[in-house]
Amino acid sequence: MFDALIIGGGHNGLVCAWYLARAGLKVTVLEKRAVVGGAAVTEEFHPGFRNSVAAYTVSLLNPKIIRDMDLAAHGLRILERPLSNFLPLEDGRYLKIGAGRTAGEVAKFSERDAGRLDAYAAQLECAADVLRELVLQTPPNLVEGGWLAALPEWIKAGKLGNRMRKLPLAAQRGLLDLFTKSAGDYLDGWFDSAPIKAAYGFDSVVGNYASPYSPGSAYVLLHHVFGEVNGKKGAWGHAVGGMGAITQAMAAAAQKRAVDIRTGCAVDQVLLDGGRATGVVTAKGERLDARVVVSNLNPRLLYTRLVDPSAIPPEFLRRMQAWRCGSGTFRMNVALSELPDFSCLPGRQAAEHHGSGIIIAPSLQYMERAYHDARAFGWARAPIVELLIPSTLDATLAPPGQHVASLFCQHVAPELPDGASWDLHRERVADLMIDTVDRHAPNFKRAVLGRQIMSPLDLERTFGLVGGDIFHGALGLDQLFSARPMLGHADYRGPLAGLYTCGSGTHPGGGVTGAPGHNAAREILRGLGRRPR
Repeated sequence: MFDALIIGGGHNGLVCAWYLARAGLKVTVLEKRAVVGGAAVTEEFHPGFRNSVAAYTVSLLNPKIIRDMDLAAHGLRILERPLSNFLPLEDGRYLKIGAGRTAGEVAKFSERDAGRLDAYAAQLECAADVLRELVLQTPPNLVEGGWLAALPEWIKAGKLGNRMRKLPLAAQRGLLDLFTKSAGDYLDGWFDSAPIKAAYGFDSVVGNYASPYSPGSAYVLLHHVFGEVNGKKGAWGHAVGGMGAITQAMAAAAQKRAVDIRTGCAVDQVLLDGGRATGVVTAKGERLDARVVVSNLNPRLLYTRLVDPSAIPPEFLRRMQAWRCGSGTFRMNVALSELPDFSCLPGRQAAEHHGSGIIIAPSLQYMERAYHDARAFGWARAPIVELLIPSTLDATLAPPGQHVASLFCQHVAPELPDGASWDLHRERVADLMIDTVDRHAPNFKRAVLGRQIMSPLDLERTFGLVGGDIFHGALGLDQLFSARPMLGHADYRGPLAGLYTCGSGTHPGGGVTGAPGHNAAREILRGLGRRPR
């Protein structure tokens, strides 16, 4: 008998396991793949070339979790990008975004916009600070059973309300805008020039199958800016060794706490007895019993594939079946014989822009067309591409003089029109993504030595990302905070006793944060009568 069985060895599962083990529980993690890490793994995809396979960059990983688990002692080292972003433009100009650089760069396009950057950053940072306070908290949970049962949640909601009331009125207005508006409308209210709106607006479509003018996309923008790297708020960085370095460090920390991690161990069924989860059955037929079962899966997968539907309240099951999933994401890794030589900023020697997030999407209107194209045709004819070349910062990933690049591409349809299969179109769309970069760096296509392709279907098959959804569920207002995954179940518990969720389908949502695993562990310990540390 185990104290806790955790289904899925992604980063949140490992974080949850560590906190439970620290409290003295006997914990086992069950991972179906041959390696732990979920979507945050590093693998060789071409002889001599290694890269982060799916998740590809660092910012949102919570600093408390890094400290608590002492990930640095287990080998984790994170390097900040020399620039945040680089935006090549078709007219031969470009925009660089980075500390101390952005205003001068934006002034090339609009002096007025350059003068508004500080006020914009201040409003965004104020909102991001609110998020930073909330990410490690369990949201107020709507409960039934009278005032006594509801009292702790009322107190929690009251504390949150008091926190909001302490904000200046202007900050409250800004927060309301970011939680309700589209990113396009929000950015149009601040800036005039297309490049700066595109550079900031890109965050609103990352993993979000929507136009930047879709209501709620401003929150997705905000969701991507509440992180930090090595104490620097809002910065983005690279984990030396790729994203797998994060989860390997987490696994080492968990094993030091005596967590048992089993790879190649898929779970077929959650066992129930009298409406309570009591263990699991693996794909190999092994039965494992436990006091609690914890799922790091997309909640739709958990409740529609692993749990007997007759045991689930019909309304809960209906909502889980309708849980909105599906990023417009097409993910590629490429091995390069040389660095891309951008027409707007020539040079094949490593420069600061090669170490940044390179955004190929010159305007919000371009992004909007990409979304509507994807809905109509299955993929954008002019797609959005973010190119990262981590080997400019990390020589361990590629042979000397050569490089690896991550292509994080939007927009493609999670499911193709007319029932077409991604298996029949993945190569064609991969060619389109390469050609899109090649239009800005004409040596790119011929420099490609090998490539790894992850369509939405590949992401689902490999990592359990339903519809390729990198967030385990869309970050819409109906699926956030107390409504993640639904009202009445924001406390990492479902309707079945002893069954918890610790993945990105819970608050605060997707990204490599570790926060859902941290928060779920606290609630599990409370449920077991243990006092969380």
